[in-house]
Amino acid sequence: MSPALTTVDVVVIGAGQAGLSSAHFLERGGLAPDRGFVVLDAGDAPGGAWSHRWRTLRMADVNGVHDLPGFPLGDVDPQAPASEVVPAYFAAYEERLGFPVRRPVAVSAVRRAGGRLLVDSDAGTFAARAVVNATGTWTRPFWPRYPGQDEFRGRQLHTADYDGPEEFRDQHVVVVGGGISAVQLLGEVSEVAATTWVTRREPEFREDDFGEEQRRAAVALVEQRVAAGLPPGSVVSVTGLPLTPAIAALRDRGVLKRHPMFARLVPDGVQWADGSTQPADAVLWSTGFRPALDHLRPLKLREPGGGIRVEGSLVVREPRLHLVGYGPSASTIGASRAARQAVREVLAGR
Repeated sequence: MSPALTTVDVVVIGAGQAGLSSAHFLERGGLAPDRGFVVLDAGDAPGGAWSHRWRTLRMADVNGVHDLPGFPLGDVDPQAPASEVVPAYFAAYEERLGFPVRRPVAVSAVRRAGGRLLVDSDAGTFAARAVVNATGTWTRPFWPRYPGQDEFRGRQLHTADYDGPEEFRDQHVVVVGGGISAVQLLGEVSEVAATTWVTRREPEFREDDFGEEQRRAAVALVEQRVAAGLPPGSVVSVTGLPLTPAIAALRDRGVLKRHPMFARLVPDGVQWADGSTQPADAVLWSTGFRPALDHLRPLKLREPGGGIRVEGSLVVREPRLHLVGYGPSASTIGASRAARQAVREVLAGR
């Protein structure tokens, strides 16, 4: 090994729910921080993606924050901003772990070098026996392409850019997307502006209680895609949208009137398939995110189907690499469970 390399047993990339859970289980498994493993995080401060959620998102409106291992979140003010509560919780957890997460450290590449994986970063290169990747999706917003996008004279923004509804007061906003975030933003913006809701598929609202058996079945469908080397897709596309009291209130006041996708954008709005138009001042693309995995490109992990084939947490094309918070584990509860499994596999390979 070159003396310029820092040699460790395990590198964890990312310090959100999955990364912090992985650090917890690695330490419990007997690895020492710094000498046995390091945690690299691109953020300036604790919180992961939660630090970037829109400021008007309240704890009462989030889908749930699963406890980090051994450290309950406890009771929180349901009206408190999620972008403050969860980062503070993560910061307290990092302090409880008793070792520093190295930040801000951006990882540019992971590549093979004999029996090790080299992790190139702002803090130098780490040579690891195994890498746990927990980089999430927030840094990779998905922008679909439609004709006329460059001609539209209004504002276009993604969920990742949204900071609150007030800037849209008295405007007309086209909200694109059929997920829970799209519905939440639609509800907020509709309080101060006229809105048009557009989705590719007819939304399915679920009024029944989505129990453990149904959740397991939904996650299993995503697992099947990942095991087949296909892009994971979203669990929400399988489960449908929960008809919570807040969403039911939007329906009752007529906000959830859905339109099929427009054919193109025009300078002053959007144009439907029949040639008619809807004037608009802004288009809010609430079209989801993709896994942030560009740094893994040197490993050439993509399958012919476009995804990365994963069994458990192990990447089939590179079993020294473990993906957590990917596919079926892309939720707070799923990320913690996947971290436990990944660490079990990492320790078994020593």
